[in-house]
Amino acid sequence: MDYMQLVSLRQHHPAWRLLRADNAPLIISFLQQTFVAPNLRSLEQTTLASKLDDLIYSLHQNFGETLFPRAASAYLDDWADNSNGWLRKFYQTGSDEAHYELTVATEKVIEWLNNLGRRQFVGTESRLLAIFDLLRQVVDGSETNPETRIAELEKRKATIDAEIARIKTGQVDLMDATRVRERFLEVSNSADSLLSDFREIEQ
Repeated sequence: MDYMQLVSLRQHHPAWRLLRADNAPLIISFLQQTFVAPNLRSLEQTTLASKLDDLIYSLHQNFGETLFPRAASAYLDDWADNSNGWLRKFYQTGSDEAHYELTVATEKVIEWLNNLGRRQFVGTESRLLAIFDLLRQVVDGSETNPETRIAELEKRKATIDAEIARIKTGQVDLMDATRVRERFLEVSNSADSLLSDFREIEQ
């Protein structure tokens, strides 16, 4: 990534525009709490505007009514405008009411900001195992020597046979709570990333 690429991203990418927006704390916190935290794909305009009205009212009580003077619906339209691209406004089949969903750029910003905070749990082992497994798949899938491939399969078979023998004698290796949690978190992160990829294709 060179200088001009970064200049172009800074000028045109909606994720960068969101981070630079004057109201970024309002936009990001509201969208995170409304869509990401409850894992909602889309919301109708009246519901979303009502939630934003409630948040703005709460902020007015604490910081004064001059902080966010516009109507909630005006903010939503602004965030969905092509010049920003932080929400996608659309109409579902058979409905006259507008609906909103997060754009991929907004999801990436929220994910990045979440990762900026101190992580409570780092799944190092599961990620290392995933890397080793991918490397093994590359090696296996590119090996052209039949004898080498057979030798590797025999090695795995011996490992599986040894594990079966241990289980038959009552020696069952179980993951501890930390390793189980680590893998659940890794699955959750991968699933979130996959959903984001699907939405990027759709949009």
